Amino acid sequence: MAQVSDLLARKGNFVLCISPTTTVLDAVQLMNRHKVGSACVCIDDRIIGIFTERDVLTRVVGEKRDPVDCLVEDVMTSDIAYARMNTEVDQVAAIMKVRRIRHLPVCDDHGRLQGLVSIGDVNAFRTDGQATEIHYLQEYIHGRV
Repeated sequence: MAQVSDLLARKGNFVLCISPTTTVLDAVQLMNRHKVGSACVCIDDRIIGIFTERDVLTRVVGEKRDPVDCLVEDVMTSDIAYARMNTEVDQVAAIMKVRRIRHLPVCDDHGRLQGLVSIGDVNAFRTDGQATEIHYLQEYIHGRV
């Protein structure tokens, strides 16, 4: 079975990290610049929370907070799930489905951030695998293997 390490080997392990004292406006501008839907909130190399588009909608816009004055630490999600490098991709998808999340940080045994997996990454990985399997099955059927 495919693991998170396989997925990260293909997509890379870039993660946008921000400080808990970053303003919401600065965080959103960084997310827009990097074209990502989340940022990991870290102190040194340890993740303490995740700041997502959903946090902006529910805890900033929905509560009429000013993004210029509001700090990420006040609106981030601190109850975060995470995966390890040896977590199976199907298990990542199940965690995301059950917790209703779209971004899952990847940490080592000491809680240090190693990467980030999105539902888009999982879907792209699965689609690529299915396309390869279909190709091999067609080759088998037509006797070209």
